[in-house]
Amino acid sequence: MNWRDRITVDPRVCHGNACIKGTRIIISAILDSLAEGADEREILKSYPALTGDDIRAAIAYAAELTRERIVLAKP
Repeated sequence: MNWRDRITVDPRVCHGNACIKGTRIIISAILDSLAEGADEREILKSYPALTGDDIRAAIAYAAELTRERIVLAKP
């Protein structure tokens, strides 16, 4: 699974924050939930529009950002 297939950055949506495509769910909200100890089931319950692959894409996106290079998501 390629995170670029599931994540978009569009200045017209959520002020340009990275989101799951087709939603207004920002990646940082997913990552914040994981950091607070929520498991996949809890996150999917809170955000019914998400899938498990969306959560994994958010994690992959964050991992890519930590590699200290510029990463552009297609709008």
